[in-house]
Amino acid sequence: MNTPDVDSPQQARQLDEDTFYACLTQRNRGLVPTDLQAKIRRTRLLVAGCGSIGGATVQPLGRMGYEHFVLADVGTYELNNLNRQNATVDDLGRNKAEVGARALRGINPNVDAEVVPEGVTKANAEQLVGQADIIIDGVDVTTPTGLAAKVRLHQEACRQRKPLVTGWDMAGMLAAQAFDYRDVRQIFDGELMPGDEERLSTWEVIFRIAPRGHIPAEMYRELRSGLRLPDYSVPQLTEAATQFGSLAVHMVNVLVAGRKLPRTVAVDVHHISMNRGRRLVDDLARQVERVRFLAQLPVGHVFNGFAPGPVYRAGYQLIGAAISTLREGKTA
Repeated sequence: MNTPDVDSPQQARQLDEDTFYACLTQRNRGLVPTDLQAKIRRTRLLVAGCGSIGGATVQPLGRMGYEHFVLADVGTYELNNLNRQNATVDDLGRNKAEVGARALRGINPNVDAEVVPEGVTKANAEQLVGQADIIIDGVDVTTPTGLAAKVRLHQEACRQRKPLVTGWDMAGMLAAQAFDYRDVRQIFDGELMPGDEERLSTWEVIFRIAPRGHIPAEMYRELRSGLRLPDYSVPQLTEAATQFGSLAVHMVNVLVAGRKLPRTVAVDVHHISMNRGRRLVDDLARQVERVRFLAQLPVGHVFNGFAPGPVYRAGYQLIGAAISTLREGKTA
């Protein structure tokens, strides 16, 4: 299809939907097959959490040609968000999902973007997941309510067998993960057992579900001092958070194309921008800082947060069996 030259808002808004879409995606041609672009246009996306991680994906997905969105976020923008999130001073106090929807319509006026300002809740999780072909999980995990919403989202995605992409930004590291729950049968690969989100502390659950093998030295160093402070707020950097936009777009495209993804794709811009000698030192520092961090935690917290999944599950099965034996002994 030959596309006209369009260089004004008036011209763009006068185009019919198909011509507008052809112009918008013209520079994708040759790298995005025509049949894949058509699938992209039909695919329904749920972006749950539209702040640092989820918010980084909204505009790139719209620019790629996705047109059907449900954006869910209970949060509003604060000034401290602007170091890494796609917002301006004029957006302060506005709902993050609504700002994302407005940005999408600014890119493509034909976008269908539903806003869910209550975020992911127990009441709406089934419906939200049911509306989507693919889920982008950007739900904040630094609060108990956010963590509960994230677990609920994965539980529902697993139940409905929907593919999900999520990410973790840690210092200069962005670890993007793909959980294709059409094939995966346990949320977070079984790292959580039923009830863990209520029984464990927030940080224990975070460490259970985060890609622990990719936590950088500087993050361990920061957490070692920060977790001792009341009301600790984890620092986040734009060079990590914004990476999820590009990684997630490609990973979603791969899922739409029907191909498989590795579980984790990790990029640490701090690490890869070092020279070879400094990278070797940084590799060693990560192991040292991990040991120093774990050494300051109570043994129970280390087990709950960092024990490998099979060890963790086996340990609690043994504890459960021991408790049952004691109870039977008391009632005998």
